Amino acid sequence: MPSVLIVSDSHGSRDELAAINQRHHTDYKIHCGDSELEMDDPALEGFMKVAGNCDGDARYPEEQVSTIDGLTFLIAHGHLHQVKSNPLAIAYRAEEQHAQVICFGHTHIAGAEKVGSQLLINPGSVLLPRKRNEKTYTIMEWETLDDIHVYFYTIDGKHVDDLSFNTSLPQRI
Repeated sequence: MPSVLIVSDSHGSRDELAAINQRHHTDYKIHCGDSELEMDDPALEGFMKVAGNCDGDARYPEEQVSTIDGLTFLIAHGHLHQVKSNPLAIAYRAEEQHAQVICFGHTHIAGAEKVGSQLLINPGSVLLPRKRNEKTYTIMEWETLDDIHVYFYTIDGKHVDDLSFNTSLPQRI
């Protein structure tokens, strides 16, 4: 079963990233921007990462597209797609890239939802959450496209039941 750790908006928090990495051993790791660390910082080792509006290192890409075990992911911070107003622009960008899963941050608001044939995931923030008190991150797992699980956790590793989400996605042709 593939597993993907998804974090965002850590804003310089090396200790929090280290604790999450020690707690979970996932197959893949994604950082959705605003790490405020250098691209090659050891705290980000092994992460697919993108630039956030607070990241100063020009080596970060604005977005990444990656296919993991049959699912195509669009990874972006979201500030260039105005995600604070509406997820429509980032959903269109994902459609252009044939991505089924959209991982983004910027709003610091944790949540996952299926819209049409796309799964949108915002892991929240491991430092400065909004609309909730919990500092959060996400782990996504799936056996098949009919059995996808998005689990949210607090920074101290406690499962957040009311945010966690199960869904299915159609097979790409």
